[in-house]
Amino acid sequence: MLKPSKTLTPADYASFQVFLEESCGIVLGAGKEYLVTTRLASLLEAFNFDSYSDLIKSLLGFGHSQLKNRVIDAMTTNETFWFRDVAHFNILKSEIYPKFDNRRLRIWSAACSSGQEPYSISMNLQDYKGSQPQNRIDAEIIATDISPSILDLAKKGYYTGLSASRGVDPASIDRFFVKNGEGIQVKPEIQRRVSFREINLTQSYTSLGRFDVVFCRNVLIYFSAEMKFDIIQRISQALNPGGYLFLGSTEAPPGLKDFFDMRAISGGIVYQKKA
Repeated sequence: MLKPSKTLTPADYASFQVFLEESCGIVLGAGKEYLVTTRLASLLEAFNFDSYSDLIKSLLGFGHSQLKNRVIDAMTTNETFWFRDVAHFNILKSEIYPKFDNRRLRIWSAACSSGQEPYSISMNLQDYKGSQPQNRIDAEIIATDISPSILDLAKKGYYTGLSASRGVDPASIDRFFVKNGEGIQVKPEIQRRVSFREINLTQSYTSLGRFDVVFCRNVLIYFSAEMKFDIIQRISQALNPGGYLFLGSTEAPPGLKDFFDMRAISGGIVYQKKA
């Protein structure tokens, strides 16, 4: 076998940019060739390609669904950690949970990656229930991602290394996890609220139903302005009247003010669906 080419031709890179945006909405700007070659390096050997050019040509052909899924998987950023942006979890406790006394919330964790976000929400609710035993609130948490392999990891609820420690303190580990070998396992009472589904945010998600709260954090930055607006509009349609949307701290997508009112609560920002 010839040594795989370490570079992309301008034509191949342009074709890959189109493929990625059409497949999952991710927009690659200029100068990201190194990122592409780094992320796809392991797939050259796995699929017996001699070069990145051959891989991309096969990717753009008919069929090859397994290759396409693996490429999208490789190009999707899956960085996450426990209780990311703690102010959002404070808002849940101070503003949202009290409004759902003795009710069952539906919460959507979009682009959930390896599961730390939806499990953190479940842990946060468990803490609230312990502090407010008179409130019989509970929740159904739907967690979605585009990557089948990352969802398989999330469903297991088992974490090792940095993914087992980043953002979570020893006291929380004792409350919400069982130590298992080199890692930690999310307790069943935390896992039972969370179910995982494969969803592409650029496509329809009406099958998920309606929600009271949506977490869609640190993912819209990868989409075009037009796609951001489309997603925000469809999220507003998926929310019940007065529902809440959590975004990443630096995200201000087009259309946000058309569908949501910004509210500053407990040191954080949440967006509430307009009446």
